[in-house]
Amino acid sequence: MSAAAERIDDVFAALADPHRRRTVEVLRGGPRAAGEIAKAVGLAPPAMSRHLRTLRRSGLVEESHPDFDARVRVYALRAGAMDELKAWLEETERMWAEQLLAFKAHLEREPEVEDEA
Repeated sequence: MSAAAERIDDVFAALADPHRRRTVEVLRGGPRAAGEIAKAVGLAPPAMSRHLRTLRRSGLVEESHPDFDARVRVYALRAGAMDELKAWLEETERMWAEQLLAFKAHLEREPEVEDEA
């Protein structure tokens, strides 16, 4: 399996959980502290920490620490994190569109008449 395929699998696995999808939605609004994300998603901090770790390992989010307090963890969506997934989806959609057009053409083709000998 290629490295790109493995990264796409990691993204799919990370997004398979509804709490992690909700976390991505929350982070669309901009970077947030882990505690804020936990409240918005409705999870206890330890559970949120596990989900954020999975999202970070998949490459979807990145973690930073503000200068004023290194104990605070701020999470943000990583720019370009879904580029490979989007490219794969576009390629897959293109392949299905071609297959469906070929199937349609096959169905619309006039049936061939067999010669009676």
